[in-house]
Amino acid sequence: MTTPPSPPGAEQTDGSPVQIGALVPLTRPGWVEAGRHLLAGLELAVHEVNNSGGIVGRPLELVVRDTAADPRKAAAAVDELARLGVAALAGEYHSVVARAAAARADALGLPFLCSSAVLDSLTEQPTECVARLAPAQSHGWRIYANFLLGAGHSRIATAAESSVYWASGVRILRDYLAPRGGTVIELDMRELDPTGVCDELLANRATALLLLVGHPEPAVSIVKSVRRDQRLTGIMIGAPAGQPEFAEWATLLGEDSASIPFLRYLPERLSPLGARVETALRERLAQTPSFVAFEGYDTVAVLADLLRTHGADWVRTAESWPRVAVEGTRGQIQFSRTPGISVWQWAWTPIQVVDRDPADPDRFRILHAD
Repeated sequence: MTTPPSPPGAEQTDGSPVQIGALVPLTRPGWVEAGRHLLAGLELAVHEVNNSGGIVGRPLELVVRDTAADPRKAAAAVDELARLGVAALAGEYHSVVARAAAARADALGLPFLCSSAVLDSLTEQPTECVARLAPAQSHGWRIYANFLLGAGHSRIATAAESSVYWASGVRILRDYLAPRGGTVIELDMRELDPTGVCDELLANRATALLLLVGHPEPAVSIVKSVRRDQRLTGIMIGAPAGQPEFAEWATLLGEDSASIPFLRYLPERLSPLGARVETALRERLAQTPSFVAFEGYDTVAVLADLLRTHGADWVRTAESWPRVAVEGTRGQIQFSRTPGISVWQWAWTPIQVVDRDPADPDRFRILHAD
């Protein structure tokens, strides 16, 4: 990594804004609802920072760029934001996009606090510039695999699209389940339509199907097809990546949206800070805030603390990840070096396995907490 000099204006004292670059999926094929929640959390925290005096008297300002789930667009946005002299980068939801942004930020020496993406290898080599709030995929998906075994599922099919992220998920599941008597049956969605998925589930005697596919399609069509196939009554559908977290899932699927367990990164009980932020986010979003909105809020809370303490200098910010100790909405946030993870990692945010209640799909049930 080549470390450039501090960006222009990093140490200004004239009251001009301290800028944070925000990478957010706001248009298709990005997961737009996730992007909206992430941005709501980022914006709420910025609003509260500024109401409390800003960054040593200077207002905090978001410079938002839409990644649209496109790694090349994200990398170009990182270059642009670096030229603009932002103090740090924040955000991103999609793992493959975050990986592209992290690689570019590392090359430039620009600090990046990744809010939501979970792919273990955000960078090819260990980096000082990048930190992450979301748990690594290997950690969360092992918890999910253990939940599957506890629920009595040992023959588990994965309906998977072609992606580094989905391939990583399949590998994590197989490595965890195989030594414990579990079998992972891979269904390639480049070759199957939803009806073909049903046939394969029956032929392979699978008791659970995991949706490792995009939202809303083909995930919604697969759920509808499986739920309407009388041969598959009783099969569990799961979505470890969290597709059922957002309101659009319930809107599109109605009763079929329920009883599909997914990973959610929230504690069983929010702290007073978390409860206050939940109320404020609910007002902004006009719906129940997802864990992604909390991730956005916590991202700015951490960066604001660093900027107040160390100034808007890239080098000093990147050197300060291991000294972070910030009260977040979901617990005390600190970063450490975690085996197998190339970035500074919060180890770990609380994790739940949750589904939508079949009696009331707008209500979530906690099935397992870690």
